[in-house]
Amino acid sequence: MEAQYVSCRQTAVGPIGISAKQGKLIGLSFFQGADSCGDAVVDEPLLDEAFLQLEAWLEGRLTTFSLPLAPAGTPFMRSVRRALLEIPYGSTSSYRDIAIATGSPGAARAVGMACARNPLPIFVPCHRVTGSGGHLGGYLGGVGLKRFFLQMERRNIAGKDVNMLQL
Repeated sequence: MEAQYVSCRQTAVGPIGISAKQGKLIGLSFFQGADSCGDAVVDEPLLDEAFLQLEAWLEGRLTTFSLPLAPAGTPFMRSVRRALLEIPYGSTSSYRDIAIATGSPGAARAVGMACARNPLPIFVPCHRVTGSGGHLGGYLGGVGLKRFFLQMERRNIAGKDVNMLQL
């Protein structure tokens, strides 16, 4: 059985933990408070690359991640996550829009639950999903962090060609 690796590092938005198993990312966790995860750096190339890409994204130098992902979940959750990956950087979609994209137009609440259970926030951009009328809804890292990510992405593409930002 292949080991699971977890690394926690300080980022521009606070401490974040990323976990990998069998050569794929399986989780990203936000920690509250500066000392809540220490600096548990694991010598694992995939985790190093994940943190490099995360840093580039936070700095506005990367708009699309190229990492192997394997988030756990039901078939419906996986279909929601595929739809989330289609939301362009700097844009938003509603829970209803995602429900329609998954072929389940009446499942907006289920989409919200799938987003709430997204084990790879940021890498699978559930922060780009809002309620009807534009209200933010919830976010695993808190609504303030969701607002920050949306504003950051919009600020980074203002007057720029999004494709030019990709590494």
